[in-house]
Amino acid sequence: MKDIYFIAIGGVGQSALAKILIGMGYNVSGSDIQESKYTKMLEKMGAKINIEQNAENIKENMTIVVSSAIKEDNPELMKARELNLKIMHRSDCLKFISEQYDSFIGLAGTHGKTTTSGMLSYVLEKINANPTYAIGGFLPEYNINANVYKNSKYFIAELDESDGTIQKYKPDYFLINNLEEDHLDHYKNGIKDIFETFKKTVSNMSDNSKIFVNIDNIGNREFLKLIENKNIITYSIQNSASYIAKNIVFKDFETKFDVFKEDKLLSEIKLIIPGMHNVCNALGVISILDNLGFKIEDLKHHFETFSGMGRRFQLVADVKGIRIIDDYAHHPSEIKSTLSAIKNINRRKVAIFQPHRYTRLKALWNEFLGSFNDIDKLYVLDVFNAGDKFDERYNSKNFTDEFKKINKKPEIEYIKGNMQEVSEEIAPELMQNDVVLTLGAGDVTKIGGMINDLLAK
Repeated sequence: MKDIYFIAIGGVGQSALAKILIGMGYNVSGSDIQESKYTKMLEKMGAKINIEQNAENIKENMTIVVSSAIKEDNPELMKARELNLKIMHRSDCLKFISEQYDSFIGLAGTHGKTTTSGMLSYVLEKINANPTYAIGGFLPEYNINANVYKNSKYFIAELDESDGTIQKYKPDYFLINNLEEDHLDHYKNGIKDIFETFKKTVSNMSDNSKIFVNIDNIGNREFLKLIENKNIITYSIQNSASYIAKNIVFKDFETKFDVFKEDKLLSEIKLIIPGMHNVCNALGVISILDNLGFKIEDLKHHFETFSGMGRRFQLVADVKGIRIIDDYAHHPSEIKSTLSAIKNINRRKVAIFQPHRYTRLKALWNEFLGSFNDIDKLYVLDVFNAGDKFDERYNSKNFTDEFKKINKKPEIEYIKGNMQEVSEEIAPELMQNDVVLTLGAGDVTKIGGMINDLLAK
């Protein structure tokens, strides 16, 4: 396995693995349908990138890496099968990489895993611990989603549960932020199937491994009843646990709290990313770092400089007194957490929400209807279908109409059009001192920059 070819190498997950393998000395190439910051990064590192997917790109002796998104009729995949080449799912590639390191740290859960894996990687970068990592977003300060060091001791990875492949991994340190119903196209029986997948993951781990669990989450508490492992370490804001955050104070966009380990004060922590969910995220990271042998008091100032992950409460514009924040939140619980982070800020709060997939909107319809209580104005855009077929019943127009019937607030408005048209309609309605959040996993992320340009003119 010397020559490795990634189909759809420009994806955030695929590109992270490709970068690490280049750093490990492999010959890496790949394809994608369009150029991106990730393909450009890999080209600078020496990878050959084809901005097209043709059978001619596939050569003898290549090992092919694919994700679950690659269809069987992909010309490159078909050629690889014709040549009888070795084909690896990206999860097997990640598993192979993880086996090269002394300490494999995996972070998982329905949401929060990008922030926790990014925060952990950031802190270890800052103290020159040389972590190798593959995360599902980019660290704004470094503008990377992965890094690799020779002779690195730690490998940090965001572990995706969406397709069930998480059960292939055997992390030495395994963090579970939360377990809730999601990815119902794969988990047909909902939370029951999710529990079963995580149960298999835990059962594959070694006896010496450690599992870090947020017991404020109902799903996590139910999951703990299903497993037996003596090395479970709990963390919490609300309950008795191994690690607890107390004396939490929110002020504008800053948060302070004290971390206790079994009633002993470890340190006071300050964050510049707001919200109770980020206190919980930081607490999970602190639990891991303490178990790795680091003194939290020596690390605390690095938590204060962590500005979050790309598309995770990311400040994208501050124009004419209007602050625009972009967030990947596309699940009701994620939306509630993100919006709760600003509920105590004394400004008008505006959300621009783009539902992601008709299947998710349908499955979690009632939960979405109750997710926007902490804001003043809500704009709803058409569903980003991500391959789903249009649903005559469960769509953005019908969602807005039903929302109006059952909720007195916030004020809600459905806007049809592409992102530029939507931006042009919303921008004139914004007021000085507004906090605006763009929410969703689709192309709603473009709106912040578009509104910034319109207002700047």
